[in-house]
Amino acid sequence: MSEDDINTEEYPTEIHDYLAAFEKSLGSVDEMLKKMMSVSRSELLEKLEPLEQAKLDLVSVYTLNSMFWVYLATQGINPKEHPVKQELERIRTYMNKVKEIADKKKASKLDKGAASRFVRNALWEPNAENEHTSKTPAKGKKRK
Repeated sequence: MSEDDINTEEYPTEIHDYLAAFEKSLGSVDEMLKKMMSVSRSELLEKLEPLEQAKLDLVSVYTLNSMFWVYLATQGINPKEHPVKQELERIRTYMNKVKEIADKKKASKLDKGAASRFVRNALWEPNAENEHTSKTPAKGKKRK
């Protein structure tokens, strides 16, 4: 088959749209890989906190395994029956763990001292000083 035959062969436009989107995505991946490869790994990791380092490592290994998945598919091998599927699931599990850690880090923390002061001041307790100075408790501190 010559190149002219391939160009003149008609196929559904949906396939052409998918192929064009795939080619654009490959271009984006290629650009990102070039950027990542331009900086040494040790330089990159020096600039990141440990949690960010873990995220970078997980995204890198997930991307590599995903690309291998695509490679297997292009070779006619069913990636769902290949060990790469279990590897992707394992990586996804670790990504979820890192996400949980990041979420816990972002969650608001309880200031135990402030909470105990708040509770202590919110509850009215009669004491000898209050009984001598005032017959009625202060407004808002009355308990039924």
